[in-house]
Amino acid sequence: MSDELLDEVEAINSIYGDGTLAPTEDESSSTYILKLPGDASSLRIRFPDAYPAQPPLVLGTHHSSGGVRGAGARDVRLFKDILPSVFQEGSVCLFDAVEEFGRQVEEQAPGPEETQDGREDEEAAPREDEDALPAPDWTLSAVVVENKSTFVARVARASSPEEARSHVAHLLASDKKVRLATHNITAWRIRGDGATQFQDCDDDGETAAGGRLLHLMQVMDVWGVVVVVSRWYGGVKLGPRRFAVINGVARDGMVRAGVAGK
Repeated sequence: MSDELLDEVEAINSIYGDGTLAPTEDESSSTYILKLPGDASSLRIRFPDAYPAQPPLVLGTHHSSGGVRGAGARDVRLFKDILPSVFQEGSVCLFDAVEEFGRQVEEQAPGPEETQDGREDEEAAPREDEDALPAPDWTLSAVVVENKSTFVARVARASSPEEARSHVAHLLASDKKVRLATHNITAWRIRGDGATQFQDCDDDGETAAGGRLLHLMQVMDVWGVVVVVSRWYGGVKLGPRRFAVINGVARDGMVRAGVAGK
């Protein structure tokens, strides 16, 4: 098994929960069971010996979604369609595939169901405070595993301090795995009317990390952007090395988002 695959297994399980990506009982095989997010199916995935030079293969369904007829075939088909779009030779891709699967399933979900008397089901209907938070368009960095801690950055454009805060609030309210991260370090820089400038950061318990992230944005001359770096702690302290990893995934996310000035 390659180091890249070992790191990816660790990253997936750190972010989505233990057992999300687990090997089959046949230890001689590079076949894994992947539990897709939400109420979706579990899939059998085989990683070629050359992975990540070659893409993983979807072998079929291990367990269908909630016993719903046709759900397993639907999930397999959707995941197979997604894999080629996220795979880049030499780069692990399963995290990106799982994220894209979750996004597409959410988009295809039906609207609130109505009760027999024609009224919307109160539990299915969104709350007013959720409606007030527009869904931002996040760009994700590569996932980095360092001594059992997992790091990933998200980058979105923001035109005002209120919008930056709203983006972070929406992310935490709508994404359970991000909400359960050990730390969500944030920083944003906004240019207002005239010469007004706004910038702020939050360590979220990772002392000094927010200020270092903000300094990176200043060095890269990034404006109109909010960055969130999530860390899932793996039980091994990294010391000062953690700041380099946090800034590394943040830089990667900003480059991927096309917002880096330098």
